[in-house]
Amino acid sequence: MDSGEIFEATVFLHHFKDLPDTRQQAKVVYPLDEVLLLALLATLAGAETFTDIARFGEKKLALLRRFRPFKDGTPPHDRVGDIFATLDAEQFQRCFVAWVASVTGTPEGVIAIDGKTVRRSGRKKDNTAPIHMVSAFAARQRLVLGQLKVAEKSNEIIAIPKLLAMLAIEGAIVTIDAMGCQRDIPSSGYSNGFAVGTLASLAQKILDKKADYVLALKGNQGSLREDVELFATEQKARAFADTKVTRDTTVDGDHGRIETRTTTVISDVEWLQERHDWPGLKAVVMVESSRETNGKTEHETRFYLTSLVMVAALIGPIVRSHWSIENSLHWVMDMMFRDDECRVRTDHAPANFTTIKHMAHNLLRTATGKDSMRLRRKVAAWDDDFLAALIAR
Repeated sequence: MDSGEIFEATVFLHHFKDLPDTRQQAKVVYPLDEVLLLALLATLAGAETFTDIARFGEKKLALLRRFRPFKDGTPPHDRVGDIFATLDAEQFQRCFVAWVASVTGTPEGVIAIDGKTVRRSGRKKDNTAPIHMVSAFAARQRLVLGQLKVAEKSNEIIAIPKLLAMLAIEGAIVTIDAMGCQRDIPSSGYSNGFAVGTLASLAQKILDKKADYVLALKGNQGSLREDVELFATEQKARAFADTKVTRDTTVDGDHGRIETRTTTVISDVEWLQERHDWPGLKAVVMVESSRETNGKTEHETRFYLTSLVMVAALIGPIVRSHWSIENSLHWVMDMMFRDDECRVRTDHAPANFTTIKHMAHNLLRTATGKDSMRLRRKVAAWDDDFLAALIAR
């Protein structure tokens, strides 16, 4: 290949150029940028394992050389796995976040934060638990903004401040549910300057980054959840005569299921502030839902704390949009990228390979046209020009 040949643009590689490579540079046969390019293109085209990535490299060398020299060809699968295992996962995440920010700018609307376990990434023989990835997901754009690995689901609360510290979230609304909303945060510190001690400090940091929050209240928050539930129940029994509220009811029907949701926003929270001192708290949100399926009705009541000043008709959609991370990310990762079946297990490789899959998800999501995500990935497998166009943006 002529040294003066002009390669096609690969925008994403610019954001990974400073990613530390611990290999002895004098002995490097496969440059890191070429390995990352190979992995991303292969994943876009359907690769689900390092063996798939290596085979893609063998078959698509001409395509790869449109972007980089690949003078020594492409690495075998075990070399790909070794490289991904040694790359620092947190540094890799920071490069990913920088790349996403360059593409999307500051996200608007809801940023849903939730975790997902990569179930086959654990090993029974040495009792290694599966990795758990906590992701930040822009609900409106349906894009992954960043993610961090934690040892297990119960440690989501540790990762959330570190993840938020990486992101530009000004003007957004951060929603957190499930394990992330424990009141107590473990006492281990962070080098990024986030205070620890309570979830209230996390709420304060969200405010410090000029964003708002909607935080679910669970049974693991002690008297806080109990106080809110008791107050809301008493006020409802009195038709909210003694407090300022707005209410909104919606009814949705789909596939034989009818769901009715009533959202109540209680703005009188001075009593709660006096007892629990939550930063920026403006309202308590109660969502009562009933789901009718095949003649059976289920009822559920959920509570949230929020820094937003909004009526119920606007808060309700924000609460519901949190679950887009389940339908538009977790489900897609399992069904399209076979995430739960992935057996990558060594060191940093599971987290780094998940990041590559999230990059592929974002690129497929933002591709022009009306094709589904699944069809776009199929097209990428046989149309080299389409595949090249995906990473040129």
